[in-house]
Amino acid sequence: MKSIALISAAVALAVLGTPVIAKDYEAGKKKVQEVCAACHGEDGNKGMTPDTPVLGGQYYDYLVHSLQQYRKGKRQNPLMTPMAQPLTDEDIRNVAWYFSKQKGLAVKY
Repeated sequence: MKSIALISAAVALAVLGTPVIAKDYEAGKKKVQEVCAACHGEDGNKGMTPDTPVLGGQYYDYLVHSLQQYRKGKRQNPLMTPMAQPLTDEDIRNVAWYFSKQKGLAVKY
């Protein structure tokens, strides 16, 4: 019985002790309009060239990871690296959240 109480307390501490990282959709939308829309489009589905990736509907975690890698210089691209470098962690979370909530392209075969 003590072990169940101890496990329950450990789980509660782990869940309650984990900081919640806020994601702000509207702040992400604003940053997208300022930084990303010229190349990726307002909703992330209209790239300026055929090589520009579609970001609308992309996984949040993938977008966060990719932007962090560009910012750190671990992923190189002549256009994206300088665009990502001034972004804060909060900017990256918000932009990723905004793009992840957009409808992605639907392809019918």
